[in-house]
Amino acid sequence: MAGQIPQRFIDDLLARVDVVDIVGERVQLKKAGRNHAGLCPFHQEKTPSFTVSADKQFYHCFGCGAHGNALRFLMEYDNLPFPEAVEQLASRLGLEVPREGADDPRAQARERKRQEGVNLLELSASFFRERLKMPEGQGARHYLAERGLSPEIQAAFGIGYAPDEWESLKRHLSARDIPEAVQIEYGLLVHREESGRTYDRFRDRVIFPIRDVRGRTIAFGGRVLGDAKPKYLNSPETPVFHKGRELYGLFEARQANTRLERLVIVEGYMDVVALAQFGIRNAVATLGTSTSEDHLSRLFRMVDEVVFCFDGDRAGRQAANRALEVVLPLMIDGRQARFLFLPEGEDPDTLVRREGPEAFVDRITCASPLSEFLFDQAARGRDLARIEDRERYASQVLAAIGELPEGLLKSLMLNELSRRTGVERLRFEALMARAEGGAGQPAEAEAASVVSAMPSAVKAAGTRPDRMPLGLVARILQLLVHEPILVERLPEADDWYPEGDPDVPLCREVVRLLRAGRYRSGQVLLAHFHGSDQGQRLAALVKREMLIPRDARAQELDGLVEHFRRHQRRPSCQERIDALLAKQHSGERLSPEERQRLMTLLAELGS
Repeated sequence: MAGQIPQRFIDDLLARVDVVDIVGERVQLKKAGRNHAGLCPFHQEKTPSFTVSADKQFYHCFGCGAHGNALRFLMEYDNLPFPEAVEQLASRLGLEVPREGADDPRAQARERKRQEGVNLLELSASFFRERLKMPEGQGARHYLAERGLSPEIQAAFGIGYAPDEWESLKRHLSARDIPEAVQIEYGLLVHREESGRTYDRFRDRVIFPIRDVRGRTIAFGGRVLGDAKPKYLNSPETPVFHKGRELYGLFEARQANTRLERLVIVEGYMDVVALAQFGIRNAVATLGTSTSEDHLSRLFRMVDEVVFCFDGDRAGRQAANRALEVVLPLMIDGRQARFLFLPEGEDPDTLVRREGPEAFVDRITCASPLSEFLFDQAARGRDLARIEDRERYASQVLAAIGELPEGLLKSLMLNELSRRTGVERLRFEALMARAEGGAGQPAEAEAASVVSAMPSAVKAAGTRPDRMPLGLVARILQLLVHEPILVERLPEADDWYPEGDPDVPLCREVVRLLRAGRYRSGQVLLAHFHGSDQGQRLAALVKREMLIPRDARAQELDGLVEHFRRHQRRPSCQERIDALLAKQHSGERLSPEERQRLMTLLAELGS
């Protein structure tokens, strides 16, 4: 049915269902105090780190970071889009999902268009599979047999054939009343503006359907049989296909093994299928793009270990460096990333046929850990006996370590860098703090302590937006979303809000809603803002690690409010601090008198 689901219905639905029941039907849970605990369904673990709170109507995994409400769980676990997850929850309560604007012709047109796209792609996949069986598919069948692909593997991956004709698929779809405009929009027809002609994009190619995690065809890849170029061709970006988010073979890997522990990222779909033929059913491929953060975030939700598989040539090394940059910020404790380089001139397809599956699996098992690859890559082409080369080596490694999230891995990497260079770890930590804070070049320990005492917004200059320390109002928002009951500690008057902080309007609205009494949990609060910029801001705050222990959160909130009130009483003190900090960050060195004044002002402001 067309039309948007009203937010008030979503709010009411989440208030009436119990997340413990929803999760408990799919995950074995045990009572653990006021919460329930079990093994996380989104990554492999032996010790339960997955908790479900009946009070908050919220689930959270301390291992992989998966979290959300009942709707989010259904979307992630059952691979449901948002509307279908709402429909499923509503059906439990015997409710019909209302739609706003369901009678709007424009909404109906959008729904028809979406359904046409789904039907079109599945219809096309069926067409390609049927043509593979026909006489015209003999060449494709011969090619697949030469590559050693069994009928079972061909069926598992839905492999087909696009006939060597200009309008074969076009005629097939048009006969079923699929408009040419829709065929063009979903990448199956090519339109030549100069002539107005349309023709099949895929011709005389072995076709590999690209499926989403639910198994629905969203695009195609084609391997040419003749001499046409390019050798491999993918569908263009469409309303349902985004290359930077999708991975070929992920659906098939999950079908083969629902308890995956490791996924291997290879270059192309033929590599995925060839490895599957030899029993290696945990390979996926990017689709003409470099590995993205979206790719890796999706994989780390399913497994703890990702292995990047590259050619051993220069291009492979460059691709590995790009992958390293992307994966570093995602390496929370418990995750592993490895780098496998194949002999020059080999790819997974040729190597597994030559060496056999056991030898290839051994290569995967012995792939270089992220730490080893990082140190080795920084040392390439450098003579570490020379001080200058050793400095560049240490700087490159230190910059990479700075991208890691806080945790044991980051700490161990700093220890290892110290061991390899002979430089004290404290020196590296000071350099990292200076780089993250955007400070000048103070040498004295006293100046370093000044940097550590700077307000969060100043210290965050030059850091990645998603790694910046939270502002003070944002910290209040984070506390309220995690524990809405804390709103009772806020003053009734709203004269404590600081001026100029961009989070103040959202904070005022959150406080107003919580005081209205309709929102018992943070997730219901998030649902209220779903689909808005404010909702994205709150969701980002929820995703960040909550570093304050539960028993200290009320005190933290009280302290923040008191800080704002002190600041309003003493603006001149803050203005003088800001002026001195601005001077230092402009590159000027503070005089001894100015440094002493800054320390005194900071102490006065904190008293």
